[in-house]
Parts: sequence; C-alpha cells; structure tokens
Amino acid sequence: MKLILDLWTIVSVLAGAFFFFAGTVGLLRFPDSLTRLHALSKADNLGLGLVVLGLLPLVGSVAAGIKLIGIWLLVLLSGATASQWIARTLRQSGPGQ
Repeated sequence: MKLILDLWTIVSVLAGAFFFFAGTVGLLRFPDSLTRLHALSKADNLGLGLVVLGLLPLVGSVAAGIKLIGIWLLVLLSGATASQWIARTLRQSGPGQ
C-alpha cells in the first residue's frame, strides 16, 4: 500500500510541475497581457491542486491535510481576485498594454 501511495505522490507532483512549466511557457510565449494572465492562472491553479493532492497521502494528520487544502483554496481565491484586478486595469488602460 505504501508503494501505491508513493507512486501516487510522484505522479501527481510531477503532473503538477508539468502544469507549472506549461503556465510559465504560456507566460513567456503569448502575445498580450490578458492571454498571458489566463494561461498562467489556469495552469498554476491546476498545478498547485495536483501538488496538494500528491502531498495529502504523506501528511501525518487530518489537521495537516486540512491545512494543505485550506492553503490551496486560499491561493485559488487570491489568484482569481488578483487576476480580475489586473485584467480590469489592463482593460481600462486601453489597447497599448
């Protein structure tokens, strides 16, 4: 059973790292700020979720697992809020971005 949980952790964390990398590539290659913001926020949210899911079997207690999930939810909420503020500011500033 430990081998299965370790494999789950490895696969999930690697998949999360892949999505972090994909978000970084999107940040560097997309032409304008709004598409960069979209690529980065979507990929990073999924990447962090996979990393958290991979780390959950390794935590020692339920309280630590709840903290990990709480951190993920806090990052989701703050990332969505920051993305909205940045997108609104870019939209108001005009096409020069």
